[in-house]
Amino acid sequence: MVPFGGPDGGNGGGGGHVWLVADRNVASLLAFRDHPHRRATSGAHGRGKRQHGHAGEDLFVAVPEGTVVKDQDGALLADLVNHGDRWIAAQGGRGGKGNAAFLSNRRRAPSFGEQGEEGEERWLHLELKLAADVALVGYPNVGKSTLISRISAAKPKIADYPFTTLEPNLGVVRTDDGFELVVADIPGLIEGAHEGKGLGHRFLRHIERARALVVMVDLAMAEGTSPEEQERVLLHELASYDPELARRPRLVVGSRADLEGVIVAPHPEFTGRRISAITGQGLPQLVGDLVRMVDEARKAEPVSEAFVVHRPETEGFQIVRADDGAWEVQGRAALRAVALSDMTNIEALDYARQRLQRLGVNKALRQAGAQTGDSVRIGRIELDYAEDD
Repeated sequence: MVPFGGPDGGNGGGGGHVWLVADRNVASLLAFRDHPHRRATSGAHGRGKRQHGHAGEDLFVAVPEGTVVKDQDGALLADLVNHGDRWIAAQGGRGGKGNAAFLSNRRRAPSFGEQGEEGEERWLHLELKLAADVALVGYPNVGKSTLISRISAAKPKIADYPFTTLEPNLGVVRTDDGFELVVADIPGLIEGAHEGKGLGHRFLRHIERARALVVMVDLAMAEGTSPEEQERVLLHELASYDPELARRPRLVVGSRADLEGVIVAPHPEFTGRRISAITGQGLPQLVGDLVRMVDEARKAEPVSEAFVVHRPETEGFQIVRADDGAWEVQGRAALRAVALSDMTNIEALDYARQRLQRLGVNKALRQAGAQTGDSVRIGRIELDYAEDD
């Protein structure tokens, strides 16, 4: 307040919101394992001479496409399906108004201003409907599960008999520079899989959404089939099931290279990358190839400009009866009416009462059955109800 000059307090800045944003370049929710908390910046205080405080900056948290957001009771809040979809996970508090904002013909020298509103705090459950970046395709027991266990943190069941894997095993591969990709170990294919043989349709459907393919052939020829014949059969099954799969970016990899030349004769005609999940031969180079292939595939995908923005609906208020008999007024609008006001100041208290009356809180309490003298709680404030004159 300027002496003899009227009120001059500026408004405080609102706090930033926390947004969850679907990003195709993020493959997992691993970033939340060690750092589960996210916080936007606070707004600045208003100052004299009607100087308003600047608003806090919004925080945008990248999550994978397909992230489902639920509250602690399991209720669905948002489904971030496509790149760019976003949702306000926590709203920043509104900045308080300075005393200059309350100047009126009735109130010539307001002695109060609003307090800043506290930002929203909440715990959320994030679930991910994973779509693999890379699908490992090969005969049964070609070493797909062993490979995925070596290049990711996945721990698939591994055994030496057909169809050990009946559902895809998913592993997140994370490089030192933070690049993430999801690899799926697809159950083994056999000749005739596109016709349904060996649970073929059930297995092949898992490949449809993969951005790239790794065709694994067994250099040890455990099934007695040459690497070249394995590759031919696998590509034929993919093309027969869906011609588009044959055009998907792919890499041909020869597994069990540690057995080539020991148990079976070398295959000089094989030109793909040779790897051994047991000894680690060729694995760093393979991961590098996968990163390049997935990065190119992601960049080649069209970016839709029509993303979905989920915003909380404007809330009213509701009256509920607490176990101790007090009336509770719930809803952000009512909470703001008292939370932003200095309830120790007579003028501020009267202003809060007027706001509640304009919202219809008094009328709603009366209709709910409140009697003069009943306790009414609004947030952390407890008041006594009195009938309007």
